[in-house]
This record gives sequence, structure tokens and C-alpha cells, in this order.
Amino acid sequence: MYFPRLRDLREDRDLNQTQVAKLLFTSQTVYSRYERGVLTIPVEHLLILADFYDVSTDYILGRTNKKK
Repeated sequence: MYFPRLRDLREDRDLNQTQVAKLLFTSQTVYSRYERGVLTIPVEHLLILADFYDVSTDYILGRTNKKK
């Protein structure tokens, strides 16, 4: 599943994939695969990113347009 909001949120903070990958204790390659939908993002990483970006997991997953 493709998650365009992951990229949008990252770019809104002027971060690169390597910086976000470090937050998740993973590689840039793995994080890039999350953004492109090649790999399913683990729940643990989804929760970390939702907290980091101060949005809901449903927003990241595209289930709602409400950030909180």
C-alpha cells in the first residue's frame, strides 16, 4: 500500500529519508520502501511517526483528512 502522506509530512518538515529512518532505527532504503508502498510499515514505526508528526495514524494511512 502506497502512503503519500508519509512523504508529504516528511517534506513539510524539510527532512530527508535518512533523517526519518534514523528516528525509526532503520535504513534509508527501508524507509523509502515504506513511502513507496513496497514494504508494509510496522505498527511500531507507524506509531512513532504519528507521534513525531503530531497526527493520527488514520491520517497517515489516508483513512481521514483530519490530522488529529
